[in-house]
Amino acid sequence: MRDFKNIECRDALIEYDSREPELDNNGEPVTIWDGISMKVSPTTGELIPDETGRSIVYRYQNPRRTEWPEAEYIIGNPPFIGASTMRRSLGDGYVDAVRQVFKGVVPDSADFVMYWWHTAAEKVRYCEAQRFGFITTNSLRQTFNRRVLEPHLGDAKKPLSLTFAVPDHPWVDVNDGAAVRIAMTVGVAGVQPGQLRQVTKEFSTEDREAREVQMSQRGGKLFSDLTIGADVASAKALKANAELTSRGVMLFGSGFIVTQEEATAIGLGEVEGLERLIRNYRNGRDLTQKPRGARVIDLFGLGDKEVREHYPTVYQWVRERVKPERDQNRDKSIRKNWWLHGRPRPEWRSYAEGLSRYIATVETTKHRLFTFLSSDILPDNMLVNIAVDDPAILGVLSSRVHVTWALSAGGRLGMGNDPRYNKTRCFETFPFPRLNPELTAKVSSIAEHIDRHRKKQQIAHDSLTLTGMYNVLEKLRSGGDLTAKEKIIHQQGLVSVLRELHDDLDRAVFEAYGWSDLADKLVGRPGATTPVPDKPADQAEAEEELLMRLVELNKQRTEEESRGIVRWLRPEYQASDAVQTEVDIAPKAALEKTVAATTKGKATFPKAIPDQLRALREALAERSHTTESLAELFKRKPRKSVEEGLQSLAAVGVAEYEPETQTWHTV
Repeated sequence: MRDFKNIECRDALIEYDSREPELDNNGEPVTIWDGISMKVSPTTGELIPDETGRSIVYRYQNPRRTEWPEAEYIIGNPPFIGASTMRRSLGDGYVDAVRQVFKGVVPDSADFVMYWWHTAAEKVRYCEAQRFGFITTNSLRQTFNRRVLEPHLGDAKKPLSLTFAVPDHPWVDVNDGAAVRIAMTVGVAGVQPGQLRQVTKEFSTEDREAREVQMSQRGGKLFSDLTIGADVASAKALKANAELTSRGVMLFGSGFIVTQEEATAIGLGEVEGLERLIRNYRNGRDLTQKPRGARVIDLFGLGDKEVREHYPTVYQWVRERVKPERDQNRDKSIRKNWWLHGRPRPEWRSYAEGLSRYIATVETTKHRLFTFLSSDILPDNMLVNIAVDDPAILGVLSSRVHVTWALSAGGRLGMGNDPRYNKTRCFETFPFPRLNPELTAKVSSIAEHIDRHRKKQQIAHDSLTLTGMYNVLEKLRSGGDLTAKEKIIHQQGLVSVLRELHDDLDRAVFEAYGWSDLADKLVGRPGATTPVPDKPADQAEAEEELLMRLVELNKQRTEEESRGIVRWLRPEYQASDAVQTEVDIAPKAALEKTVAATTKGKATFPKAIPDQLRALREALAERSHTTESLAELFKRKPRKSVEEGLQSLAAVGVAEYEPETQTWHTV
């Protein structure tokens, strides 16, 4: 077993001939701001970076992978360092060397631990070790880290399997008492089933360094997002949903944010044109709690001399409050363009042009909620924004169908363990229903009503927050008694009215998909906007069925798009010049029917995976079967497809294999 506890963590990844200071053109060591030292600004009195606090930049000569010694098992708890903080924690030179060595294998966006995970996975896949096990942060399931897992798990010749996983578990750092969330994974070579263990309940203890947990256990194939059952991680991005979503602007300077009083002091309302440059602003807290009334200086499209000439008060404000911080930024472009937002999101401005409103949701939050924002509002980086003003789209996104998909596809992030909405995985892969005119009007009307209701009640009650309203709504669904404070929120937010509106919306969207059978099992149950780990078995089964149908529908839409049939969400913008032949393919009768009877007493095995699984479940409900006898029930004896279907049923806990009799039966 390789023990790294006495080895510097960085040396376990790369070796190098020497580490030397980087020199400038004059032969002097290159230094950068140390990221810590601050001083008081002589003009504003605020803290700004102290440029005299410097760190030397080192360069690593001839970096290469460290050769790990032979070992049967690899076990580790590598440092919890995110990609965005690697440079601050490890130094520019070391990070550049690591990324150079692992270029094309581990993406730069991956966390530090993924370099360890990749190296161990290679060792196990090529039989240089029997298995490995790591403790990592729970961000392992996020898209930027799953890109490391997926090539190993999906390799056709030498696949890796996860034989054990805990996707989310509390962890207390004994050094500083900080609470974080971790994941645990064990990898083995070949195709093997795994055990998924999930925390269903957590309890505080007197010991500040520990928490008591209860866990569930489930067997089957573990996917890269550390789930078992519907393979949501395999869903492909759809052209129909492309070029509509973006995160908001990333400022790189809090000096851009101004209060209404400060905006007035620098000329808003007096200087012509400033109303276009000092805009309303929303961040995540504004949406989940209540808008602060903040504004943001937005000089996108202007040069610094242009700003100085036409808007000198704004120029001086930004120069004094933003430039000192920007001067120390490692990114040359951000440093040079100090008067502009660090990430001004020109693509979002293009997407949203011409719209009077757009849809927004908070990237990481307890309750997955969507709302309309006016186009005069500039969104913050913590918001995921969708350039659509159609209330029917808002309705589908706000429905239980989409939220179930988003909670599964997006995973969780952060110490608070709140669900994360990744636009690539949650939105771009999501197959929207085909709405007829009647259902379009119905879904649109309810969605507008929900959005209007929430905003109206918040205006009427200063202390009312969206988080508070939906906490109470969830408690109503679970049948719990409201506290005195919750009763006030219930009355102020008219939460029972909000609950009925959401139930009506959910039923309408299920109807649009043709899945009213699932509406009967899910509408009104807890967990419509936030994860509920300890849910009843019938609810968990219905949600799994919903995800399986959505995965299958995603595959159908992907196949359609390969033939040029794209169901654009906003065709006048996304494909104004496109011409296609409309073909009514999805969701098809395939998602509605079970096995169709044919001549000679045998059935045709369905093409759609959800229908295949339904047919197999019905057959097993009558009696136990071998794989062979099940295949014999269908025309052309589809043994391979039947075997794959049975493995899927076993993965979701619906079917079980008895080795002694070689038969399958329902659980």
